[in-house]
Amino acid sequence: MITLYTWATPNGQKISIALEELGLAYRVRTVDITRGEQFDPAFLEISPNNKIPAIVDHDGPGGAPLAMFESGAILIYLAEKSGRLLPNEPRARFETLQWLMMQMGSIGPMLGQAHHFRRFAPERIPYAIERYTREAERLYGVLDKRLADHEWLAGGQYSIADIATYPWLARHAWQGIELAAFPNVRRWFDTIAARPAVQRGMEIGR
Repeated sequence: MITLYTWATPNGQKISIALEELGLAYRVRTVDITRGEQFDPAFLEISPNNKIPAIVDHDGPGGAPLAMFESGAILIYLAEKSGRLLPNEPRARFETLQWLMMQMGSIGPMLGQAHHFRRFAPERIPYAIERYTREAERLYGVLDKRLADHEWLAGGQYSIADIATYPWLARHAWQGIELAAFPNVRRWFDTIAARPAVQRGMEIGR
């Protein structure tokens, strides 16, 4: 059994989608970040950076419990635990990991800044809005070019790279993005959105 500590954010939704896709047994512990629950000392023992998501796999390596934080690391762990969503063949594996890392290093941080300055900042800062909206448009363009001749981000199969990226693009309106301007992204997005496991995973933590 896996305990998932989460909230309804793109980073949290990555893990609930993966757990649903993999069919792993799990239970949910919500961490209400709007009330500062991520700073609870007990949660700090599981997630030293006070961020969701985090997991405790009560049947970890060697049968001992394993606590993990950082969504990308958790995705890799779950894929390796189940033997799915991350290819074993070296070229396909590294192709998947590089697109996962793009989400971790670019898609998440930059779209997150677009969310913040367009929607949540206490004052409107035109420079920041323009900067991060333009970067969001650029990143959508990178994805659109990739998906023009690939069914999935990592090539021929659905993977943790797609799972990591989808929840961030699900908030495209918050980023000032119209998916109609990126038809290949739109095709990919709609295909993933139709998956029952994705639909279930997106509801976890709400």
